[in-house]
Amino acid sequence: MIGIVDYGVGNIFSLCSSFKKIGAHAELIKEPERLAECERIILPGVGAFGDAREKLRASGMEEALMAEVRAGKPMLGICLGMQLLFEKSYEFGEYEGLGLVKGAIRPISDVIPKDYDIPHIGWNALDFEECELFKYIKKGDFVYFVHSFYGADCEESVIATTEYGARLTAAVRSGNVYGVQFHPEKSGDVGLNILRAFCEMEAK
Repeated sequence: MIGIVDYGVGNIFSLCSSFKKIGAHAELIKEPERLAECERIILPGVGAFGDAREKLRASGMEEALMAEVRAGKPMLGICLGMQLLFEKSYEFGEYEGLGLVKGAIRPISDVIPKDYDIPHIGWNALDFEECELFKYIKKGDFVYFVHSFYGADCEESVIATTEYGARLTAAVRSGNVYGVQFHPEKSGDVGLNILRAFCEMEAK
């Protein structure tokens, strides 16, 4: 079973529909102790970093999530869920992240041209290295982004980038922990194939 962490921040219903489309058994998990029943875990998220981190902690999910990661279960953070994996965020202040991926979350306005729209919304091509998460897609495939902040100072963990006036982090990996800045659940067949590959991952 795939557990989708339901802590009050996330586009969870689209995710549930996507897993249903590929024939995968996914459930919304609200009770921290139920994460132990899951073979793989999804950490979704939309909104502000500080608010999401506080809700994750207050829900009791953070401690349970970290325990399952230490046990080697595959975990995938999506959009803000990916950003929460980092050590720190500078989104409207300075906040500590989960520290599962080295680096910081910074404004894309620091690196993209001034005439580019913020937030970055739309379809962009992926450039990536060989990785089991991307085994069913090809370089140059398009996925859907909605974000104003990006993963920085994380070169050792980057597994995919995209071009939006600058080369931005699109996906990261640290051991059994993966994160994607884009929304696979909104990225058509390409996104479904990424989720399909995640469903096939085994504990490390």
